[in-house]
Amino acid sequence: MKIRQLLIISFLFFGELAGAQTLQSRLQTAFDRLQRDSQCKYASVSLTVLDTKTGETIFAANANMGLATASTLKTITSITAFNILGKDFQYQTQFGYTGFVDRGGTLNGDIIIKGAGDPTLGSWRYEGRKENEVLNQMVIALQKAGIKKINGRVIGDDSIFGSQSIPDGWIWMDVGNYYGSGTSGLTWRENQFDIKFKTGHVDSPISVLRTVPAMPYLSFKSELLNAPSGTGDDAYAYLPIGGKLMYLRGTYAQDESKKAISVAVPDPAYDAAYRLTDTLQRIGIMVSGGAESTGSLTVKGQSTPQIAQNLATILSPTLSKIVYWLNQKSINLYAEQLLKTIAWKSGKQPTTDNGVEVEQDFWKSRGIDPHSLNVVDGSGLSPGDRVTTMTMATVLKSARGTDWFNDFYESLPTYNNMKMKSGSILNVLTYAGYQTHNGRELCFSIMVNNFNGSSKGVKEKMFRVLDELK
Repeated sequence: MKIRQLLIISFLFFGELAGAQTLQSRLQTAFDRLQRDSQCKYASVSLTVLDTKTGETIFAANANMGLATASTLKTITSITAFNILGKDFQYQTQFGYTGFVDRGGTLNGDIIIKGAGDPTLGSWRYEGRKENEVLNQMVIALQKAGIKKINGRVIGDDSIFGSQSIPDGWIWMDVGNYYGSGTSGLTWRENQFDIKFKTGHVDSPISVLRTVPAMPYLSFKSELLNAPSGTGDDAYAYLPIGGKLMYLRGTYAQDESKKAISVAVPDPAYDAAYRLTDTLQRIGIMVSGGAESTGSLTVKGQSTPQIAQNLATILSPTLSKIVYWLNQKSINLYAEQLLKTIAWKSGKQPTTDNGVEVEQDFWKSRGIDPHSLNVVDGSGLSPGDRVTTMTMATVLKSARGTDWFNDFYESLPTYNNMKMKSGSILNVLTYAGYQTHNGRELCFSIMVNNFNGSSKGVKEKMFRVLDELK
């Protein structure tokens, strides 16, 4: 009987071992095929696959080569935020005023919207957080306080995150477009708006029809040209942070149906104050001083006053819900806001550099060499980010077994019938996520840098490698 049991155990052990070896050999063959492909002739290619339960390295090729991550860096930012902030963390935006309210209901002072870094304020993705709902919440708070007139200003206070909105390392072509929206202590409607235009015959100029919402305090100069059908959207917006004149450059295909691009708001705190001012005046609550922000006051040599009387605290969705949209839609703004937030909650000034330092220190304490996590932002938009696939896979493995793992797992999109985050910048394509193979849950990170040709072709070839994990 004992001999029979021993034979069964041996059979199972060697069966699992053989299965692992078979998977490894198949991965090696698939990886070699990818690395030899003509599109990867001058590329750097790396793949790491780990067992999430045991930590066993199932496969590793160029696993310690630092590569540009593109948006798969968001997985590390998300997991770090879950660890440091907790899944139930919420931002708190304060709404109040300075000065005093007289018997007639006139506020002799300023209305202050004091941001705390919430990336969701005014976002259309959450119930109760949409622009009109937040503005209505502020209006109701003013009415309850008996305020009928404001002898002062409406100020958007974004000072908590400092004045540097754009992380070092971002490229000029990205800044000004919706995906390159800078961080802000007071974000508003995800710091973006739409520009609508009309297409015409090839090589003719494209003019701006309108913006959604209206942006009367900005001017636009279009240098866009109509392009032949099938060439797609290659339009870019250029606007310095705090600027007032936005240039539109590039081309836009005749057959594109949207006929619009989404671009970045240069001063989100001002836009939030402007929207509230406009709302108040439309319902008969006049504001004598108009809208201001910390940035616009700084230009005038003035400081931002502090709230003397708080009227409302506006809570964000929980971190779990924020991370869901962060990864599902790959929102760069969310990742950058979280990176600054983990610095702030760790007792440091909430800057991007400090967020990177806190992140590196956190993973160093868990055995990861900071040199393998050499990053300059939280979203992966910078082409200067360098992370190894071994480090990224190790971070993914660490999430398994936590009380927030399911929230993180569900935040990952589904590509190729696999739960994974994608990443793409110029000549860079990456994927990172989880897959179950013969009852074993695996995590993986695959990166290709400096490929040539179409990204669609490289994607299909990378998926053939990842198919071996199914």
